[in-house]
Amino acid sequence: MRIGIVILPDQRWSVAGRRWQRAEEYGFDHAWTYDHLGWRDLIEGPWFDSVPTLTAAAMVTRRIKLGFFVASSNFRHPVHFAREVTALDDISEGRLLLGLGAGGAGFDSAVLGGGELSPRERVDRFTEFVDLLETILKSESTTWRGSYYAAVDARSLPGAVQQPRPPFIIAANGPRSLRYAAANGDGWTTTGTMFSDDQEAWWQSVADASSRFDEALDAAGRPRDAVPRYLNLDSGPEFSLSSVDAFEDAVGRARALGFTDAITHWPRESSWYAGDEKVLETVAARLPRLRVS
Repeated sequence: MRIGIVILPDQRWSVAGRRWQRAEEYGFDHAWTYDHLGWRDLIEGPWFDSVPTLTAAAMVTRRIKLGFFVASSNFRHPVHFAREVTALDDISEGRLLLGLGAGGAGFDSAVLGGGELSPRERVDRFTEFVDLLETILKSESTTWRGSYYAAVDARSLPGAVQQPRPPFIIAANGPRSLRYAAANGDGWTTTGTMFSDDQEAWWQSVADASSRFDEALDAAGRPRDAVPRYLNLDSGPEFSLSSVDAFEDAVGRARALGFTDAITHWPRESSWYAGDEKVLETVAARLPRLRVS
C-alpha cells in the first residue's frame, strides 16, 4: 500500500512550500494538488494554479512523486497542457503523476462563460482530451480535429522524461468512464458516491465501484492487478485524519477492497478537511507500518 497526501493550493508559497517539503520528509509516497480555477466555497479565499504550484514543489523536493488530483478538461486544452506536462516531468526529473478527470459542473465551467455540458458530453469531451493529449505526448507532430479540440502540427520535443509519457491516473465513477479507464489508464482513481452523512454507505459505494472496475478490466482483457487503484479517503463524510484510529481504519479498509494507493488531505484550520496537524504528524510516524500491515 502506498500512501499519498493532497496539499490544497490555498496558501501562499511561504506556507505551502514547507508543507510540500514536510510531505517528503514524513515519508509519503506521493503528494498532489487540486486542479481547479476555484473549488466549492473556497473560491471566496486564496487559491493558486496547480501548474506553478507543482513546479515549485518539484524544486523543493527530491524523491516524492507529484501529481494533479486531477487535471481538468473543463478549462485545459491538450496542446498547451502537453507542453506543461513535458516541462513538469522534466523539472521533477520524472516524478510526475498525471491524474486526469472530466471536470464537473460548477465554478470551473461557469467562470469561463461557456454553456453547461451534460454528463454524457463531459465524458465525450474527456475521452477526446485524453486521446489527443496522449497522441501529442507520444508523437513528434500532431494534427487533429475532433468535436471539442483541434491541433495543427502540435509539437512535443524533447518529450517527457518518463517514456513514452507520464502515467495517466484516470478518475472514473460512471460506467463509460470506468470502461475507458480500464482500457486506457495506467492507474484508476475514484471518489465513490457522495453521501452527506453516511460513511458506511460511502464505503459500500467504493466497494461497488471497485467491483465494476474489475468487470471493466475483464472486458478490456487486462489482468485485475494490472492497474494501480487510488482511493481518495476523504470523499465520504468523515475526514480520514480526524484521528489516528480513523486513518488506520480507512487505510485498512481501502487495502481490503484492493486499492494499492490511499490518499488523504493536509488538515486545514476550518471548512473542508478541518483537522489537527498533530494527527498528521503521528500518522506520518506510522507510515512504514501502515504500508505493510
